[in-house]
Amino acid sequence: MRKIVIDKFIPFEGEPFAGIAEMVRLAPDEITADAVRDADALIVRTRTKCGPGLLDGSRVGIVATATIGTDHLDFPWLASRGIKTVSAPGCNAPAVAQYVLSSVFALGLGQPGMRLGVVGLGHVGSIVASWAANLGMEVLACDPPRRQRDGGWDASAPFNPGDTRFVTMDEIARKADVVTLHTPLSRGGEHPTIHLVDRDFLGIASKAMIINSARGPVADNRALIEAAKRGKVAHLAMDCWEGEPAISTELLRLAEISTPHIAGYSIEGKKRATTVTFNAVLEFFGSDKRIDPGVAMVPPAAVTARAITESYDPLTDSIPLKSSPADFEHLRNTYPLRHEVGAV
Repeated sequence: MRKIVIDKFIPFEGEPFAGIAEMVRLAPDEITADAVRDADALIVRTRTKCGPGLLDGSRVGIVATATIGTDHLDFPWLASRGIKTVSAPGCNAPAVAQYVLSSVFALGLGQPGMRLGVVGLGHVGSIVASWAANLGMEVLACDPPRRQRDGGWDASAPFNPGDTRFVTMDEIARKADVVTLHTPLSRGGEHPTIHLVDRDFLGIASKAMIINSARGPVADNRALIEAAKRGKVAHLAMDCWEGEPAISTELLRLAEISTPHIAGYSIEGKKRATTVTFNAVLEFFGSDKRIDPGVAMVPPAAVTARAITESYDPLTDSIPLKSSPADFEHLRNTYPLRHEVGAV
């Protein structure tokens, strides 16, 4: 019988692969080359680096990550070995949007007319932008790849900007009251995203709130510390950190909202991610069986400020990490999943 190695922190119910494959559930640090050598499929999260160090010499034919992020996958190497890759883009986007706007409201911002700089208009950023615009905020959008694509906006994306135009990072720095990051992490290419928020950006920024719920290195953490100490940053909401899980305790102290990379950790988001990855593996094995997520696969078109604030309080989630930063990974792995705004 086929064998699937699954990250034990990916939630699911029942026996979705009964009669199709043996399931072995392991903690991320237990997913080693020896553990996966005789596996046919691997279902992981971002903590498992999937490349030659893990998979060379194994019989794994598919790697499915139950995450939107994919920087832990060595795509060139996997492709060279004919290993299929699957991710779950957008699965937790409504939860991250909930986190962002809840953070804004928790720190006393979010009034109509407030300028929200959204960097990255993908699955998450487009929902943040759409909800914020419906709440009366002025959205400043920066996404060079989307701006280049067909010379304008991607009509298939949820955010309909109307007359809103793309702006540069410099313009967001000068004008935005809140800057929220929603890009993947890329270190090369035409539009690298590493340290998009750096000393230069913060040097020209109007005293804004910075939110990082994208990837840790998208914001230069040392530059954030320096700017916060100089009073150049009004507020910090940090969910993604450089060096995770060994994060900067100095930045932890300076940030009003400090969470262990759980912005997207909703019940509904996890169900969507599980559905996408498990169904991909079932299809790979040639099975006609499919699992049903049991939740809506698309976010609500708009939400109210009251619904956002009543659905989630990020300040409460900050207490455990501020109390014990060494427990970052434990807090992330054992986080009690919350419901998304509008889900209940």
